[in-house]
Amino acid sequence: MAVVVEAQKPMHETHRIEVDGAVDADAHILEPPDLWENYIDPEYRDRALRIRTDENGLEELEIAGKRSKMSKGGFPSTLGAMGYPDLGQLQRDPERTYLRESPYGAMHSGERIELLDAENIDIAILYTTVGLLWEAELEDPELSQAYTKAYNRWICEFAADEPRLVPTAHISLSDPAAAAAEMQRAVGEGAKGVYVCPFTHDAKPLGHPDHDIVFATAQDLDVPFAIHPTFEPQWTKGERMGDWQNVKQLRLLASVTASDGVRHQFTSLFDYGVFDQFPKLKVLVLESGGGWIGYWLDRIDAVYGHTFIGDRVPLKHKPSDYFRDRIWISCDPDERTIPALAERFGVDRFLWASDFPHADHTPDYVHDLNTLVSMFPEQDRAAFIGDNARQLFNLPAGRPS
Repeated sequence: MAVVVEAQKPMHETHRIEVDGAVDADAHILEPPDLWENYIDPEYRDRALRIRTDENGLEELEIAGKRSKMSKGGFPSTLGAMGYPDLGQLQRDPERTYLRESPYGAMHSGERIELLDAENIDIAILYTTVGLLWEAELEDPELSQAYTKAYNRWICEFAADEPRLVPTAHISLSDPAAAAAEMQRAVGEGAKGVYVCPFTHDAKPLGHPDHDIVFATAQDLDVPFAIHPTFEPQWTKGERMGDWQNVKQLRLLASVTASDGVRHQFTSLFDYGVFDQFPKLKVLVLESGGGWIGYWLDRIDAVYGHTFIGDRVPLKHKPSDYFRDRIWISCDPDERTIPALAERFGVDRFLWASDFPHADHTPDYVHDLNTLVSMFPEQDRAAFIGDNARQLFNLPAGRPS
C-alpha cells in the first residue's frame, strides 16, 4: 500500500550547519497526491481529499467531494516553493504542478536523508503540508477523523524504517474522544508527537474542558502536544480591516499575524488551568516565532500576579513558571532576540525549525541558523541546536544509523 514518488528535481544548493547534533523541530513533507485515496478507510474513499484539475488546467484541492474555496487556482504547485521568487507566476502556469514543483527531499525518504546529510542535520521532526489546508473547510467530524487517520497511517509508514525521520500525528478536535483514540493508535504505530490546528468549527477554546480527554491521553502517552498554524475559516480573522478587497492588499500584515490563532489558543491553556490539571503534559508551540514569548509572559505574569484578574484564573503558579517547566517553543533561524530570551527563561525551552519546503520561510535558514547559534554562549549551543528536541521527543543522542 506504500506510495512511491520518484524524484522530480535535483538537489538544490545546500549549506552546512556548523554545530553538530542538529534536530529540525518543525520540518515538513509533501504528501503523495493520492495519499488519502489509498490510505483512507474504504467507506470514505469517494470523499477522500484529492488534487484535481480545474477548467483552466490549474490544480486545486477537492475536499469531501467539493471544490476547495481556499486552495485553488494552481495553489498546490506553490506548496514546496521555498525560495521561489514569484509565486503568482508559478501558480498561474498549468505546467507547474504540485508533483513537478516538489523540491528534492520533500517526498522521498531516501532523498530527505541525503538532504539532511548535506545540511549536517541529524534528525527531522516531520509535519504535514496538504494536511494544513483542509480542516478549515471541512466541518464533518466523522470525515475529519478519517482524513487524519489516513495521513497518520501514511506518515508512520513513510518513516518506519528511518530513525532520522520522526513522524508526528495530526489529530482533529472536531471529535475529542475520537481524536484521543486516534492519538493512541498513531503513537502505537510510531508517531512521536501530535499536533492540532488553532481553531475548532464550534469555536471552543483549546483549553476548554471538552478537550481534557485529548490532554489526558497525550500526558499518559508522554508525547508532545503541539499547536501548529493552518489555514483557518474566514470567521476566525475578524472584520477589523474590512472586506476581502482591503485584506488581500495587506500581505505583510497577513504574514506577521498568521500565527495569532496559535498564540490565542496557547494562552487559553492558562485560562482553563490545563497545566495544573495535567501536570506532566508537554506543550509545544510551533511555527509562530519565538520572540513574542517574552512580552507574552511578562504581560500575563503581571496580570496574574498584580491585578484582581489573577484571583479569577485557576492557576497555582504564575504562567512563566509553567513555561519554564513544561512548554517548548520553536523559533525561526532569523530571530535575533532568542538568545536573550533563552538566558532569561531557560535555553532548554527553545527549539529551531526550518519549515522546509514552505514558501513563507526563508531558504537561507542554514546561514541564519549559524549566525543565531553563534550568538548563544558556547555551553548552550548543543541544547538549542538539537538536545532540547531530543529530550522533548525522547530521541537518542547522536545521529541514528
